[in-house]
Amino acid sequence: MHGKLYFKRIEMADGKEHKSALNVMEGIEQPSQINEEAIRKLKSRKHKPLSVGDFVKGIREGNRTILSKAITLIESSLHTHQDKAQEIIAECLKSSRQSAVGSQQTAVRGPQSNGSIRIGITGVPGVGKSTFIEALGRYLTAHGHRLAVLAIDPSSSRSKGSILGDKTRMEELANDPNAFIRPSPSAGSLGGVARKTRETIILCEAAGFDVILVETVGVGQSETAVHSMVDFFLLLLLAGAGDELQGIKRGIIEMADAIFINKADGDNIAKANLAKAEYFNALHLFPPPESGWIPIVETCSAQTREGIPHVWETICDFCTFTSAKGFFIRRRMEQNLQVLFDAIDESIKSSFYSRKDIAHQLKKMETDVIAGKISPYSAAKELLEKYFSGK
Repeated sequence: MHGKLYFKRIEMADGKEHKSALNVMEGIEQPSQINEEAIRKLKSRKHKPLSVGDFVKGIREGNRTILSKAITLIESSLHTHQDKAQEIIAECLKSSRQSAVGSQQTAVRGPQSNGSIRIGITGVPGVGKSTFIEALGRYLTAHGHRLAVLAIDPSSSRSKGSILGDKTRMEELANDPNAFIRPSPSAGSLGGVARKTRETIILCEAAGFDVILVETVGVGQSETAVHSMVDFFLLLLLAGAGDELQGIKRGIIEMADAIFINKADGDNIAKANLAKAEYFNALHLFPPPESGWIPIVETCSAQTREGIPHVWETICDFCTFTSAKGFFIRRRMEQNLQVLFDAIDESIKSSFYSRKDIAHQLKKMETDVIAGKISPYSAAKELLEKYFSGK
């Protein structure tokens, strides 16, 4: 309500009165648009932390918020968080064991089985991994599958930060109710794979996702890391990007269960077919895989979705072939052994650097090594002897 103007009579020096409109009647005070009482209650309300049981229950019910919180807990380096995360993983592993048994038939029978299939996808920079994953993911969800995408973003060696922009690049898939995208920083981990990717896979399988896609940072010999945690390893390549056979590490080709030449559309189709023939001939130079599966080379276009169904058919054929020979389950068991050794290495490393006496001695050793007073090998030996002696 606005104030009402009124005129005030002012007596001037000449004795005459003049009207003035300088004064305004005060209007009614307006109430605050902010609910101070509600804010006070929110600030005073203490959020009860989720228990291990709450996490496990929420994950098994498919609660994405709780699943995301559990993954964040796993990625944390705090000891208190790690202890809780390991309890959650132990409970979720019970579901994962069922997945390992049923996963042989997942690709063939579909999501109605209790199994899962883990797929690693890598490729040269600019090959279109995100576009390819979105195309394949949309195809899978349209056919009744539940998909989890673990996209690994490179971390800066200086700031330690990551862009984590995969949800932006996979806009359609990010809005798909049957898909879950989790970008994670590589944090300097070997092979561009997040340090806790294996544990994250277990949680996603417990949440009911029957297809797990692990996207790696790029191509390099250390891509062995992702190969050791997936059932099927897919390599994406480009045609016309230089010398095809020299532009990629031999070790990556040897690990690949299938090679797809992406962006085979428009004027690039002829180049893609030529690259397909070259890689197909090159595969004959490598020894046959232990599984007995002969890797295939095909073309596809993530942009036009051409060849995307054939990608899934290839994965299905691989699962059927390796399951019949018992290789599928054996590979899973071997991967579990690798997890055992990796966990031991990580625990020892964490224990070493977290000891205060070691940290103090390490600073002194760093100074002596830089000054040339002691060799790096001798310094390392002294530190390790101090660590294992417990003194």
